[in-house]
Amino acid sequence: MKTTAPPPQGYVRVELEAGEALHVLHPNAILAYRGAGRGREDRIMDAGGIYRKRKWIRSLLRGQSELLLGLPPGFGLETVAIPAGSDLLFDFRHVIFYSDGMALKPRIQKLKTAWITKELTRMRFSGPGSIGILTAGGLARIDLDEEQPLFIDASALVAFPESASIRLSVYGNPLASQHMNVQWELRGTGSALIQTGSFDRALPELLDKGGFIRRTLRELLPFGGVYIK
Repeated sequence: MKTTAPPPQGYVRVELEAGEALHVLHPNAILAYRGAGRGREDRIMDAGGIYRKRKWIRSLLRGQSELLLGLPPGFGLETVAIPAGSDLLFDFRHVIFYSDGMALKPRIQKLKTAWITKELTRMRFSGPGSIGILTAGGLARIDLDEEQPLFIDASALVAFPESASIRLSVYGNPLASQHMNVQWELRGTGSALIQTGSFDRALPELLDKGGFIRRTLRELLPFGGVYIK
């Protein structure tokens, strides 16, 4: 399988060779298809897939073919190779396709984690194979350490090892912890995958409107962003 996404990433081109197959979890994203008509087979998702993707149908594409997948505005696509024995847990909402032959297994999260992520489960893909990940910006890989904690903005974390020790946290002095988004604190071995397009969502608003004093008060006062418009 070969994928190309020329900038700007409004779409991605996927090419399959004879004998290859691909599961597309968002069939309506298929803008164009070149290949044998019988090479596409739509199937009903299982109950878990319907709950996690809010979709009823997935498409299985087989054989030598080419397709264009449209991407949501502001999103890119990264293809991630999954080796045999991988224990990465993915936010299933980010997955747009995966190669045939991979095993999928849902992993139930702790309730305190699910309350923040709004997802009761994360998906484990067992390779070898490849999956297509929708990301805001690019996709960065960062190694974990068993002793030194790694703090990651909860909205930026796409995947982490199932074996990792993980909890919700903040860090820094009281002012820093009060004004930051909830963080994932990870320890362990392996790597985490982070979407790099996540950033301070208030930044564009601050750049567009508000004087210096008003912006300063928003930053310094507790809940300043709520009460000072």
